[in-house]
Amino acid sequence: MAHIIVVGNEKGGAGKSTVSMHVATALARMGHSVGTLDLDLRQKTLGRYIENRRRFLAKEGLNLPTPDYQDLPEIDPATLAEGENVFDHRLSMAVAGLEPDSDFILIDCPGSHTRLSQVAHSLADTLITPLNDSFIDFDLLAHVASDGETIEGPSIYSSMVWNARQLRAQAGLDPIDWVVVRNRLGAQNMVNKQKMEKALTQLSRRIGFRTAPGFNERVIFRELFPRGLTLLDLRDVGVKTLNISNVAARQELRDLMKALHLPGVTVDF
Repeated sequence: MAHIIVVGNEKGGAGKSTVSMHVATALARMGHSVGTLDLDLRQKTLGRYIENRRRFLAKEGLNLPTPDYQDLPEIDPATLAEGENVFDHRLSMAVAGLEPDSDFILIDCPGSHTRLSQVAHSLADTLITPLNDSFIDFDLLAHVASDGETIEGPSIYSSMVWNARQLRAQAGLDPIDWVVVRNRLGAQNMVNKQKMEKALTQLSRRIGFRTAPGFNERVIFRELFPRGLTLLDLRDVGVKTLNISNVAARQELRDLMKALHLPGVTVDF
């Protein structure tokens, strides 16, 4: 069976689609077959990212490893039995369609609570939650007191992940490996950064997730999207010498891929 990676949280602007595209493309470039789904049915940022890639590669006559992407199939609600949910069937059919030819299926969730996102979390073998390094985003995971240290209780998103874990346990599936990815880390060891580190460490023990380094804010990510490229494609499209920022960004991706501990994956870029 394909290993299912879900990239999700319930807040926009945390870098979910950037993480999704880079993880999926890194796996494809390392020789794994990767299927992808985008559950943000309005924005479809990941879907557009991959479509941009296909168009750019076709225009330039390039053949670079590319994740497969499928839209969710349409289902006639009239064919469903009473009480069945159309979104559940659309997601299950999409996963079933990708699974025979995929080592990994990566599902990018919207930055809000939806039925599709809820069901996808229960399918996750690995859950990646990108998080900007601020207490505004930390509130996604838990409510914290004014001292920035005392955790008062889990958030609604953490509760949803807990429910997804319960569903998997009831179905006899392996536990979700939950990885919180810290994006936009401050360059300096500021007080806020130290408090975030302490709060995340404390919370990780309470609700069971691991932390991993993510991506710093870099202009290169905004420049890559229109062509559907990732950091790993730069030399293939004619960039002979990477600048310091690009080299550092590649190292961040390498560190993230290693931290995910995905089955059968040896990071070799």
